[in-house]
Amino acid sequence: MSSAALNQLEKRAAISLASVFAFRMLGLFMLMPVLAVYGQHYQDVSPLWIGIAIGAYGLTQALLQIPMGWLSDRLGRKPVIVGGLCVFALGSVIAAMAESIHWVAVGRALQGMGAIASALLALAADLSRDEQRPKVMAVIGMCIGMSFAVAMLLGPMVAASFGVTGVFWLTAALALLGIGIILFLVPNAVSRAPKGDTVASISAIKQLIRDGQLIRLDFGVLLLHLTMTTLFVSLPGQLIKDGLAAESHWKLYIPVFLLAFVLMAPMMVIAIKKQQERAVFLLCISLLVLSTGLLSVLATNVWAIAGCLLIYFIAFNFLEATMPALVSRLAPAAQKGAAMGIFSSGQFFGAFLGGMLGGVLAQYFNAQMVFAASAMVGLIWLLIAWGMQIPQRSKVINILADIANDKAAQELAAKLVALPGVLEATVVNEENRCYLKVDEKEFDLNAARQLAGLS
Repeated sequence: MSSAALNQLEKRAAISLASVFAFRMLGLFMLMPVLAVYGQHYQDVSPLWIGIAIGAYGLTQALLQIPMGWLSDRLGRKPVIVGGLCVFALGSVIAAMAESIHWVAVGRALQGMGAIASALLALAADLSRDEQRPKVMAVIGMCIGMSFAVAMLLGPMVAASFGVTGVFWLTAALALLGIGIILFLVPNAVSRAPKGDTVASISAIKQLIRDGQLIRLDFGVLLLHLTMTTLFVSLPGQLIKDGLAAESHWKLYIPVFLLAFVLMAPMMVIAIKKQQERAVFLLCISLLVLSTGLLSVLATNVWAIAGCLLIYFIAFNFLEATMPALVSRLAPAAQKGAAMGIFSSGQFFGAFLGGMLGGVLAQYFNAQMVFAASAMVGLIWLLIAWGMQIPQRSKVINILADIANDKAAQELAAKLVALPGVLEATVVNEENRCYLKVDEKEFDLNAARQLAGLS
């Protein structure tokens, strides 16, 4: 089997783990466009509690994402993933059986406690070779992005027929299906990926939070998901006020999401081929501000809402797709796992804050104020992101090394970084491993292996 292609184990791992990711994200996101509309029958319901219930999963996800990854290092990947899916299913059942909005929020918080994303990604790393790991991660990333879009479409359709309860029962069933996939379809790992490619460590986190460029992206993904969750606290109700029945919301969402994906593609081409990544990135944040600002004044017309949502999700899709790649490129060579852990926690914490902000504003003001607040959040992000720098395109690889002590590690790192195409070199004595960030066009893997004592 050529090293340029995924082998059968890697294909199986990529497809099965991506499906588990997709099922879980479907379960988390399907509620967003429907709870504000179909949840009015719950006891003690209010706009504030609608927002809390929508965002509650984000708080527990953010708090437990890194600890669950650490736990998977100690107990094993599969036991932690299966346990997390059981907790997710339990939360779904509690929410499905709830009679009050308070118990719905409890169920959502329990759903979030099944924080298995870091363990899933670590297992994907364990099951793939160094040179193929980016391809496996790309497959998983694509499925995560698609699951969000499908959830926005499927949620209203399920709720129209079976109510919010039906959405929760479906999420419970998807969690059980995910358990079956993990137990019977996902291969058992026979190797352990290096720590830099998987979970976060406390020492690495302390170093990364002092990196100004990475912090911009961490705050950015927090604010991105804050705006999105805030919007959906009030958007479904506003559509009903404007004359679009709840059971017809999918007729608006489907063309908007599909067209947004199509129109995002040229922006990706311009950003990459024309080397205009920073300009397009800032343009997309500006489009978020524009679309939500327009919503605050044009939300009384369904067609105007559709146009604003189209602009919003063109920008959202571009940013959601490009930001993880930027984090990976900016992260130190030996700390990619830690960097992605912080990034993911920011993403989920943003969803929690968005639910809280949208709920408070909807409780005491109106939908227009909710949309205006989203625009202000986007403007804050634009100011934060203005000083960002786009890193040179590179690939992170790691190789084993014969390292006697810390002094030898430092000497080897100095020699490696002097090689053509090596942008950064980190040698970890405890792991007997070198982490290299390289320009593939100039880098010679055999020369690096010779220096590491593997030839």
